[in-house]
Amino acid sequence: MENKELDSRLRLFQQADMKGKVVLVRVDHNVVKNGIIKDPYRIESTLGTLYAIAEKGGRAILMTHVGRPRDKKSGKITCREGESVWPIAQYLEEKLPIKIHVQEFPIDSENGIMHLDESIESSIEDLKKGRVGLVYLPNSRWFRGEQAEGPERDVFARELGAVADLYVNDAFGSYRAHVSTYDVAKLLPAYAGALLQKELKNLHRVLDPKRPFIAVIAGAKYDTKIGPLKALYNRVDSLILGGLMYNTFLSAKYGVEIAGVSKEDRALAMELVELDRKEAKILELPYLVESDTTEGKNQGQYRTVKIDDLKEGKTFKYLLDIDPRSLEEQNVKDAINSAKTIFVNAVMGLMPSFFQGSQALYRLIANNGQAMKLFGGGDTLQELKNLCPGIYMAGLDAPETYYFTGGGSVLAAIEQGSPYRLRPVEALMEEGS
Repeated sequence: MENKELDSRLRLFQQADMKGKVVLVRVDHNVVKNGIIKDPYRIESTLGTLYAIAEKGGRAILMTHVGRPRDKKSGKITCREGESVWPIAQYLEEKLPIKIHVQEFPIDSENGIMHLDESIESSIEDLKKGRVGLVYLPNSRWFRGEQAEGPERDVFARELGAVADLYVNDAFGSYRAHVSTYDVAKLLPAYAGALLQKELKNLHRVLDPKRPFIAVIAGAKYDTKIGPLKALYNRVDSLILGGLMYNTFLSAKYGVEIAGVSKEDRALAMELVELDRKEAKILELPYLVESDTTEGKNQGQYRTVKIDDLKEGKTFKYLLDIDPRSLEEQNVKDAINSAKTIFVNAVMGLMPSFFQGSQALYRLIANNGQAMKLFGGGDTLQELKNLCPGIYMAGLDAPETYYFTGGGSVLAAIEQGSPYRLRPVEALMEEGS
């Protein structure tokens, strides 16, 4: 299947004159947890862009977010060592024959990094003179202005814009309009990197899929996924849910209390329940693993329950996985085996203890040799690699498999109806053409 051509209004970094210029590159290297790289796929996916910038004579400054250092309620930013970019820089130094300088700035205990101070100037001079090969800025979300509104945001955008001559966005997974993904693109000549271009080209496989089209979606939150879930529901022929999303749907449909499902989310899920009563696209997985605790899989504290057991008014403990027997149901097997397009953004159980459902799902999907298989999201790829390494490795080179670096970005593009309506991508488009 051929990749779809890019929108002609998108500014491509191949078109930019970079010789001797400093290039601020926003990447999505959000792969660090507690100071350890979970899966380097997102880092390695950007190497093509970094090589190309160097070949064109550009000097790159990299920036990524890591984790969620900002408390939503208080606004306090906590700069934890486990969410530093140091492990990423060390990994890149192993991959690239260059020296990487990780820039540091003073940190305020409540507000994170307030400004890019003058210390960046000597680092940029070292970059221009070739004394270092790359400069890596701190975690973008450590900066007070990154997710702020008002003056702090504007100040940070101007400070960031002042360090470079050009801006390249190669961060498909970072689809929210923050300073480092959106505002700075308005202040500098801004272009799409190689990875971002590749992801945009492949999105049509989900937006205009070969049918039958089945999607498997799971997640730890329901309220933030309502819009994308409804948009996806309207596009698919069949839908499989997992995780807290599935628990919320079941709680609403059958009128049962399930640990971890809030009344608010249950009420929100009624809209999907009513929609599915008419359309009947959701394939129910009938065997679920109930656990007394979320603290591991302890002998005697978990059991399999059936959907038939979900009688109105009953209460259940945590439903933490899909029993693999669910995937042996004929209607489920038929739907997956007959699909021509499969989109997977799902870890079905609470990792690492409850993995059997995800493993059985990935194996069943792999058995379909005719479908275009699209996997999205860091967690999904990480668990596919951990649980089914042979399937993961085969998919890297298979023309009928594609690994998106951001599952949330795919869902956001589905909700918008086009990847070119994502605000960071809009910022790279020629206006009025």
